[in-house]
Amino acid sequence: MIHPDYIHRIFETFSRLTVTVAGDIMADHYIEGKVERISPEAPVPVVEVLKKHTRPGGAANVAVNLQALGASVNLCAVTGDDESGRRLTGLLSGSGINTRYVYHASDRITTSKTRVLGNHIQMLRVDEEHTHFLSEADEAACLGLLERSVSESDALLFEDYDKGYLTPGIIAAGTRLARARQVPVTVDPKIRGFLSYPDVTLFKPNLKELRTGLQIPVDVQHPEDLRKAARMLREKLGHRYTLITLSEYGVYGEEAEGDFRIPAHLRNIADVSGAGDTVIAVATLCLAAGADFRFTAALANLAGGMACEWPGVVPVNRESLLREALALLTGK
Repeated sequence: MIHPDYIHRIFETFSRLTVTVAGDIMADHYIEGKVERISPEAPVPVVEVLKKHTRPGGAANVAVNLQALGASVNLCAVTGDDESGRRLTGLLSGSGINTRYVYHASDRITTSKTRVLGNHIQMLRVDEEHTHFLSEADEAACLGLLERSVSESDALLFEDYDKGYLTPGIIAAGTRLARARQVPVTVDPKIRGFLSYPDVTLFKPNLKELRTGLQIPVDVQHPEDLRKAARMLREKLGHRYTLITLSEYGVYGEEAEGDFRIPAHLRNIADVSGAGDTVIAVATLCLAAGADFRFTAALANLAGGMACEWPGVVPVNRESLLREALALLTGK
């Protein structure tokens, strides 16, 4: 079991760290109201709007989680030169996240997802996005910003949502810069660039991404399936640690010294949205703080479960996570 002093020391280190989050940010817009009638124009419900609000999504939600844990955050990303992008960066910078390294591209729109909720039920989602890679000019501008950010950071986190910011050039340059500084590089991948992250510190796919990215069947009930997939990943990418999130089955970890499985803690699940963002945020801070991999996986697994107890995308609470870690990971 883990000594309480070790856990306290890791948590205290979080507040001394600066993390660069490089990835696809998005604005999650919500329109909430009540439904009492059907439209006379078409057989659809009429939502009488009561409230509108915007939350940071994608890599921006990872940044919010890191900050909630006490770290300083530099955000490297792209938005459109539009109202949605200005609202999103204003929201983030107002909460203390450094958005000086976010590039506003004139030829793109800000990735936005607008959810319409009637009587607390999601009735419609409208997506606005460009998913093609950055243009050469935009990539060059973003590379300059990324270099400045990584030069003052203790870790680099790639958060991929397949929206075009993480080009091969951005990934290669960021990894090279972080390795030169001898700071950890962690990855939360998506499908298009799944095998585009060689020689990083930690690679964290979920089970669906693992199956699709490697194009192999993986039965979570068969440990040898997970071992085989982890070996394939290591052969292709050469990273140090593999952390596979298994939803209600917990997490699977693999490193050169061996592998392990950590079951999920029993929870009252309200919403799984954003749990992966919480897992990668916690894992990144643990590695940057010098934690060993098994503790990193255990704390990230605990935090991901906690994130599922609240409806919507909610960042982890530092003090609540510390209390649960002391209660559940020390054996006391």
